[in-house]
Amino acid sequence: MAYVGMAAGLLLALVLITVLAMQAWRLADNRAMDNAWAWLQSQAPATVETFDPAMVEGLPDAARRYFLYTIAPGTPLRVVSEIHMTGEIGLGTKEAPGYRPMRAHQLLAPPHGFIWRIRAGSGIMQLSGSDGMANGRSWTRFWLNGTLPVARVGGDDNHLRASFGRVAGEAAFWAPAALLPQHGVRWEETGEPNRARAVITHGTLEQSIEIAVAENGQPRWVQFQRWSNANPEKEWRLQPFGGYLDDFQNFEGFTLPTRVDGGNHFGTEAYFPFFRARVEEVRFPEA
Repeated sequence: MAYVGMAAGLLLALVLITVLAMQAWRLADNRAMDNAWAWLQSQAPATVETFDPAMVEGLPDAARRYFLYTIAPGTPLRVVSEIHMTGEIGLGTKEAPGYRPMRAHQLLAPPHGFIWRIRAGSGIMQLSGSDGMANGRSWTRFWLNGTLPVARVGGDDNHLRASFGRVAGEAAFWAPAALLPQHGVRWEETGEPNRARAVITHGTLEQSIEIAVAENGQPRWVQFQRWSNANPEKEWRLQPFGGYLDDFQNFEGFTLPTRVDGGNHFGTEAYFPFFRARVEEVRFPEA
């Protein structure tokens, strides 16, 4: 009986050590995320210009109309956006999407990076953690019920390149001022009267995105070739990614979508809108 009691005590000690180690790991994740958040927010310039339509006079017509719709004259040109959103996240496939309710808080600072802090699902199946890119690094760190790590990827060039694609694409959603040519963004003709192409660079990273606009300049969808391994072969390659934009509202002079449905293989039969966001608030923090 003494041996049984000793074994039970050792097992209990191992369980306790494991739990404490997991909690320390999770706290380290949170500290790293908080530090990255502060660094991204510091990329907001201390002083900003206000928008003058003359700034976009020389752009391709569709690009010019995009800016005139999304930014009102006289608006301070904030390039860092803080977004609160609800919605659904699909954790499965197109055939069995497995949508779960989600609530997320995002900081978007093109071209430097983003952090997307999320809680999805409920009860013991709640998923929490973050996707992000900041200071030349990128990560995906998700936990199940706050105790079990279920996704930990990043820290390599493939993941960083994929993350930069998200930064560029979402800039067209929620940070249009960051796409003005004064920030080094190159705008090109596409041969289509209601489409504009922007090329965004950051160090060695480069991403082109295409925006479809209505006659009044309202962006309808954004698509781009994203570096991704979201395919049956799990092979890193360029493939279509994009999202549809709707329910536009004014936030401090910016007219932005509050409904965004997006996902992999945009524009093909394999398109799976795993991201269905409903924006509650957009703010523009200062440095």
